[in-house]
Amino acid sequence: MKIEVLGTERRRRWSLPDKLQIVEETMQPGVTVTEVARRQGLAPSVVFTWRRLAREGRLGDVGPAFMPVEITPVPAQAPSVASPSRRTGLIEIVLGRGRRIRVDREVDAEALRRVLQVVESLA
Repeated sequence: MKIEVLGTERRRRWSLPDKLQIVEETMQPGVTVTEVARRQGLAPSVVFTWRRLAREGRLGDVGPAFMPVEITPVPAQAPSVASPSRRTGLIEIVLGRGRRIRVDREVDAEALRRVLQVVESLA
């Protein structure tokens, strides 16, 4: 038995300008994604993904990023009559497909009506 190790393949990193150039190439009349991918040494699925991301305006996305956050103090509120651990007047609305809405007696009736209308329209 003969085993030949041809080398280790490494994942290439493509710059945004390179990706855009490849995507633009696939948009030319008479050109197929498969032939562009083959010429560039890419899997056609990678090029199709780049095309989709370009259509969505997300080809240059670098992924999640940290955003600045500002923490502001919450104004002190008067203590409630019922303790937070002991909720009174709890209402549970059981919807289809295992969905439930729980509200207490402090719920704004108009807001609850709007939520239920939206939930019903999704069913």
